[in-house]
Amino acid sequence: MSLRELARVVQTSEVTVRRDVRALEAEGLLDRRHGGAVLPGGFTRESGFPQKSHLATAEKTAIADVAASLVEEGEAIVVGAGTTTQELARRLARVPGLTVVTNSLLVAQALAHANRVEVVMTGGTLRGSNYALVGSGAEQSLQGLRVSRAFLSGSGLTAERGLSTSNMLSASVDRALVQAAAEVVVLADHTKLGTDTMFQTVPTDVITRLVTDEPPPHDERAASELQALADQGVQIAVAGTGQSGAPAGEQLPPGVRGRREMPLPVQRGGRIPTGQFRGPGPGLGAEPLERTARVADLRRR
Repeated sequence: MSLRELARVVQTSEVTVRRDVRALEAEGLLDRRHGGAVLPGGFTRESGFPQKSHLATAEKTAIADVAASLVEEGEAIVVGAGTTTQELARRLARVPGLTVVTNSLLVAQALAHANRVEVVMTGGTLRGSNYALVGSGAEQSLQGLRVSRAFLSGSGLTAERGLSTSNMLSASVDRALVQAAAEVVVLADHTKLGTDTMFQTVPTDVITRLVTDEPPPHDERAASELQALADQGVQIAVAGTGQSGAPAGEQLPPGVRGRREMPLPVQRGGRIPTGQFRGPGPGLGAEPLERTARVADLRRR
């Protein structure tokens, strides 16, 4: 259900319902999603492309802008499947001399008419839900490949397991893409932070950099997850969506700190966004959420 529908049912504001939904999630009674909530236990569920393309569009655009600034003229990179990576591909069309290896028809389509950009597609079997090539053909075509960076998205990201997805075939191809790259850049909006799905694709210690957007002020889960990722050495760039007036790449999530510098993973020609911070910082604490009659009402419903 959407937050708007929940607010209508219990006759209160969306701000209040959002706080109550966090309380219910803490009890394991539901899972939060962008703009709403679903029944718990959705490890094997996966939305199709039409649904994903309408979620967090402003955040994905801002993330793609920052990610594109990492790419140098003449580089060879791999770009995985997803709606966020599709946004990235649209911006990569302006980078001359670029070679992009991808298993995504959407990424290839975005670059099809780009001047001086070479697109190399994997083989494999077409997976219609996300327009990606998967299977042994895709994985075998990546053997022996070596590029500077891999840009990947997924269904969820946690400090404990790293990037994950809901489909086994997609996860297997993503792992092959990672093995071909010297650096791994994960593109994930704040709604995916703290979400764990069925198949791990990229362990946290393999992720070089995360490009994300600024979580809402009261999203303790996303903020704590960012801090945990920073504590494990992941470089984090936070893209501004323009809604707060801050330039893209220059925001830090509320409550997330990285006061002491840590050695960075080996760089290969990449530029570090100005919004990057490094851990470790102080641990994040969250005040217990107040149990109210509204929460009880939602639980009963």
